[in-house]
Amino acid sequence: MTQKASLRTPRARVGFLGSAKSGTHHAWMMRLTAFALLPLTIAFVLVVLSLVGRDFQSARILLGSPLAGILLLLFVGVGAYHMTLGMQVIIEDYVHSERTKHLALMANICFGLLIGAALVYSVLRLSFT
Repeated sequence: MTQKASLRTPRARVGFLGSAKSGTHHAWMMRLTAFALLPLTIAFVLVVLSLVGRDFQSARILLGSPLAGILLLLFVGVGAYHMTLGMQVIIEDYVHSERTKHLALMANICFGLLIGAALVYSVLRLSFT
């Protein structure tokens, strides 16, 4: 079996970057965050299910524990990043006006940061009060 001749360098062949040098990275990040969200979502559901039937104070104590706080922060951070990446793909694919596309991409990043910051603040407030 013969190998095809290629103009690509060995580094380019293993770099997993397409012609735009960012699309494949974006796809890898989407896969990585989706993979990370699998166990984090299970942990989040388990934490929420453990709150069923508890009064406010005991629920606050459980959510303020370090393990629950770390799991919730990871879930929120990875989830907000994954959401922002997914919306970026939708905007790039379906918004055709360049000006509108750039405004929508900026709004998407701001929204993701705002949601992520609000949720991180909520978890930290629960953990430290």
